[in-house]
Amino acid sequence: MLEAIAFYVLASVAVLSAFAVVSARNPVHSVLFLILTFFNAAGLFVLLGAEFLAMLLVVVYVGAVAVLFLFVVMMLDVDFVELKQGFLSYMPLGGLVGVVLLGEMLLVTSAVRTSGAFSDRPTALPEGVTNAERIGRVLYTDYLFLFQLAGLVLFVAMIGAIVLTLRKRDGIKRQDVSKQVGRTRKQGVELKDVRPGQGLG
Repeated sequence: MLEAIAFYVLASVAVLSAFAVVSARNPVHSVLFLILTFFNAAGLFVLLGAEFLAMLLVVVYVGAVAVLFLFVVMMLDVDFVELKQGFLSYMPLGGLVGVVLLGEMLLVTSAVRTSGAFSDRPTALPEGVTNAERIGRVLYTDYLFLFQLAGLVLFVAMIGAIVLTLRKRDGIKRQDVSKQVGRTRKQGVELKDVRPGQGLG
């Protein structure tokens, strides 16, 4: 019973915060709602008995969101003075969100303890096998080709994003590797015969 309540609470908050990510007009608010979504998804992973995935979601994705937040600030030039002016007005809402997160953590912890860490489930791991070891077996033995293919797709997507954002503009000096590598000593060094008492001029 407690497990079902925890699931519905986490799932509801995750869906609502995910909707708020795309509906919020302020990009900073969208990033904060995205962090809330990741935390609730991590709670759902804990309920499933995948603590490693939950920690990975928090460490990797929340860290990535922090970098995303940095880029949003750099690209959009967010005025923090204006944001700090409304800090006190948003304090009750921020406190409410913090209380909800704390309640969810306590609810998940209670559900895991009362259910015996889900050892009665047919999907439970064999004795002596951790989550990380099981994930490694699945990724690097059973689905190795698909895992490498997903990495290749992400690599191509990263190159595509760089190509789309790279714009050629006039008046900007760019590095020419072939010229740098093929440069001779005569092109890179110039000897000057300086007479005593006179400068280079």
